[in-house]
Amino acid sequence: MHGWDSIVRRRRRWALGAALAAALAGAFGDTAFAQPGPLQVLTEEYPPLSFTRDGKLHGLAAETVEEIQRRAGSSAPVQVLPWARAYQLAQSQPNVALFSTARTPEREKLFLWAGPLFVGKTSLYARRGSGLQYASLSEAAAVDAIIVPREDYKVQLLKAAGLNNLLLANNHEQMVRMLLTGRGTLIAANNLTLPALLEGVGAGLQDLELVHTFHRSEAYVAFSLGTPEATVRSWQAALDSMKRDGSFARIYARWLPGEAPP
Repeated sequence: MHGWDSIVRRRRRWALGAALAAALAGAFGDTAFAQPGPLQVLTEEYPPLSFTRDGKLHGLAAETVEEIQRRAGSSAPVQVLPWARAYQLAQSQPNVALFSTARTPEREKLFLWAGPLFVGKTSLYARRGSGLQYASLSEAAAVDAIIVPREDYKVQLLKAAGLNNLLLANNHEQMVRMLLTGRGTLIAANNLTLPALLEGVGAGLQDLELVHTFHRSEAYVAFSLGTPEATVRSWQAALDSMKRDGSFARIYARWLPGEAPP
């Protein structure tokens, strides 16, 4: 009987361990136990920071990351993906670098950070002639819709401010098109990227008016939490060396003339 009791106890322990492993796998997904593979470097189409032309990646952030990788001894290819997809991968897979990612309090513990790559102002804009002018962000709660790209930092900031009248676009270009065709009253946009977005849809700054500036945005390379800290430190050190020797300032001036680099 004692021998049989021992077998029963072992079987019970095995069953309990298997159930616990299954529960953990269900809770955290397969990536919870995955070992970091090669570094994935991701970005989006977001001129003048990163954009493809003639099959090649261009832009302020793209050039900066290229030089960072050269100095850090890395040669990971950069993949251009829709932002929502890239952002999801950076939260769910180890060893992912995503640029350019706004560093906000809501995101602080979701990633490891290297930067900043640029600093801009985030504001609400309306179509020219709207007559809207806000002294505070809370006034925007009265409009029918504020158009913002899904999974964008501006969604998080506006929700944190108590605004629930958000209309999600698939990307920044669609956001601008929706505003210009009257599918919402406001957009939330960064002053550094808005001119290029408008140019891409055949419009210009003269077609919009500034309603309210509500955030000073700093953009970084965001690394997934499964990334070795040595990788993050090497990228930060490379960027710091670019700022010391003036190469970063030269890239910045070429893409954003008149703007002060961080």
